[in-house]
Amino acid sequence: MSLQEEISKRKTFAIISHPDAGKTTLTEKFLLFGGAIQTAGAVKNNKIKKTATSDFMEIEKQRGISVATSVMGFEYKNKLINLLDTPGHKDFAEDTYRTLTAVDSVILVIDCVKGVETQTEKLMEVCRMRDTPVIVFINKLDLEGRDPFELLDELEEKLQIKVRPMSWPIGIGVTFKGVYNLEQKNVNLFQSSKTKVTKDVVSINDLNDSKLDELVGKEANQLREDVELVEGVYDEFDREAYLNGEVAPVFFGSAVNNFGIREMLDEFIEIAPTPKARETNEGEIDPERKKFSGFVFKIHANLDPNHRDRIAFLRVCSGKFERNKFFHHVRLDKNLRFNNPTSFMAKEKSLIDEAFPGDVIGLYDTGNFKIGDTLTEGDNFTFKGIPSFSPEIFKEVINNNPMKAKQLEKGINQLTEEGVAQLFTARMGNKKYIGTVGELQFEVIQYRLEHEYGASANFQPLNFYKACWFTSDNKEMMEEFIRLKSNYIVHDKDKNLVFLAQTAGILQITKDNYPDIEFHFTSEFKGKKELA
Repeated sequence: MSLQEEISKRKTFAIISHPDAGKTTLTEKFLLFGGAIQTAGAVKNNKIKKTATSDFMEIEKQRGISVATSVMGFEYKNKLINLLDTPGHKDFAEDTYRTLTAVDSVILVIDCVKGVETQTEKLMEVCRMRDTPVIVFINKLDLEGRDPFELLDELEEKLQIKVRPMSWPIGIGVTFKGVYNLEQKNVNLFQSSKTKVTKDVVSINDLNDSKLDELVGKEANQLREDVELVEGVYDEFDREAYLNGEVAPVFFGSAVNNFGIREMLDEFIEIAPTPKARETNEGEIDPERKKFSGFVFKIHANLDPNHRDRIAFLRVCSGKFERNKFFHHVRLDKNLRFNNPTSFMAKEKSLIDEAFPGDVIGLYDTGNFKIGDTLTEGDNFTFKGIPSFSPEIFKEVINNNPMKAKQLEKGINQLTEEGVAQLFTARMGNKKYIGTVGELQFEVIQYRLEHEYGASANFQPLNFYKACWFTSDNKEMMEEFIRLKSNYIVHDKDKNLVFLAQTAGILQITKDNYPDIEFHFTSEFKGKKELA
């Protein structure tokens, strides 16, 4: 098969939402339809004994939430689908933002009871920054939720994107009968099945058909009115506008009951974009370019706790990745080869010989990779737009067991390289500070240190407002600043200097006193040579 054919087969997307909207449950159902699993698990364990496939870390199973992005691949109707399930919780937003750099489109899950929530808005902003195409799935229709028209208005208003319903619910909550597909003109009748695939679709070309009344009873008239209104208010679906990120098709269903998902998946493989060109410091790189290139957007330590392994997740952007072939690591300026690259099914891994644009593969990492690294077939460009953000919560690492100092050091270094938290080291002494965007990360780090590295640590809160990377061409001012502020200056893990400002006021005064020093709040600037 040619490179072009391989590219046209692939769809790579992420599922995003506010916590608890049903993202991981939807992921499970996709895998069920794709035949990748036979029984779907649930995040909240009540009667279903199996936990979700994408929640494989022990802490995820206990908490019933996702704390790390998981990657899964499956085949559906001759298309190869790479699906990334992201954490919804705002404390792990950074992992999600970075994941969005590695996908071509997004499915956004909305809870029909709660509507658009704050985290959803933030995630949507990231999608808009890159004009990422978005499909909306309104979930939990089997619960007493809000009026569908009200939800659509809220989507347009809060997410600043036009919407186009592709299906329409018949009733809601107790009266929920099923979904009418506006494109295919058929009714999908609701049957509650949490773990298996059900097939009960009735074709109805004319809504005035008396068959509709037989199927859904008194809800039929309401459906006729609603569909008339939808067709009158919303424009026809325009695929071009969807691909440019201007319009979002909307589907309704219930993920936990396995309902409304097939329709969305069928539509998704028709309209979703194939792998797109990616921006580098030397211009755009087209997926059909013959030479291989890709970037690392995530690192996960101890995917297999028995082997203490580290896996770097690489998105293939152009050309063909081949096993045992030497590729150029741009940042380190050296050639590496990989004997056992893997594809994923959450935790299950299988060995691959080749990968094509759009694929997400796992590379065993012995410490060569950092988030944002580029691999090429000899070229020296780097991919753009994979930032680290300035943390908002800072704590000092306190070792509870001096006998385990080595394990603690190793654990802290590896876990912070995953990008969930950032490590800062004091220039004087060897104090270690961890900065995160949310409180929950500290719990996760503490748990994983204990269970994966056998180390025990506490975290002492510190009173800092922001971590700022700083650069300057004025050497004298730099030296004076470092000398006078030495108690508040630390190194990040790349040995860059970072200023820890105590308050917003102090930061402003510092900026005024040192006009030639530039302060940065994301690490995007690090690609510059002067900081190497």
